Amino acid sequence: MFKKALIIIGCLIGLGIVGAGVYAYYLYDSAKDAVNEMHEPLNVDKKPKPIVTGKDKKPISILLMGVDERKNDRGRSDTMIVMTINPEKNSMMMFNIPRDTRTEIIGKGYEDKINHAYAFGGVQMAVDTVENFIDVPIDYYFKVNMESFQQIVDSVGGVTVNNPFSFEQSGMNFAEGQINLNGKEALAYSRMRKQDTRGDLGRNDRQKQVITSIINEGAKVSSITKFDNILSILGDNVKTNMTFDEMKDIQKNYKGARKKVESFQVEGNGAKIDGIYYMIVPEEERQNISTKVKEHLS
Repeated sequence: MFKKALIIIGCLIGLGIVGAGVYAYYLYDSAKDAVNEMHEPLNVDKKPKPIVTGKDKKPISILLMGVDERKNDRGRSDTMIVMTINPEKNSMMMFNIPRDTRTEIIGKGYEDKINHAYAFGGVQMAVDTVENFIDVPIDYYFKVNMESFQQIVDSVGGVTVNNPFSFEQSGMNFAEGQINLNGKEALAYSRMRKQDTRGDLGRNDRQKQVITSIINEGAKVSSITKFDNILSILGDNVKTNMTFDEMKDIQKNYKGARKKVESFQVEGNGAKIDGIYYMIVPEEERQNISTKVKEHLS
């Protein structure tokens, strides 16, 4: 028997999805099919994949991208989270790169907002640009279409979040405290930014809340019909260069790391250049980030 949560962990491992339960071979086979549909290698393989099983397994780095992508529109990467997992230290580290961060767009040769890299050159350019910004190679990526939030939330029967302050978004009112959200409400809740004094940082926290609740509700799903629906939605809305076998090995050999998670924020200052707002990250801060990541991967 296999743990039901392996499917969700495999599909959205970078988003920290962990659950419990039992599923039969039918669901295992369905999961494999869904992951195969998600598999999308990078255009450029700069280095071999890390060893993720046995005594020689290595720390890994993952770039998670939440993409606001609609029909006939490539979109932008609204959320960019770098995660490192060290099986020897049994720990994880993650941080969000603010989407307005001004940096060199690799492949374009000039500086712009880091989230424009995806709009200009897709996943490959986004990965190349993040690697250049933190001076650390990225082993795996996960791209999640934010539109799928609504479908996934409805599939698990809604989510519960703890809202720190009341606000209105997209014609909907969100009261302070614990609230239950359907798919449409969860999508609006996770997208609110302008009414939060923390801007992107606050929005990232709300997205994490919704994702965590999806984990908890998804782990309770016992109906094969519902679970098949979730797999179908993930298959249509998630892309990754991680294979099904790699997902299984990482879940098996790195799962202890989730018990010790360190997170930090990228520090910078807002500034307007030619009338456009950017987050300016000082070189000293960028070097500090690079050092932290390299030390965790050592």
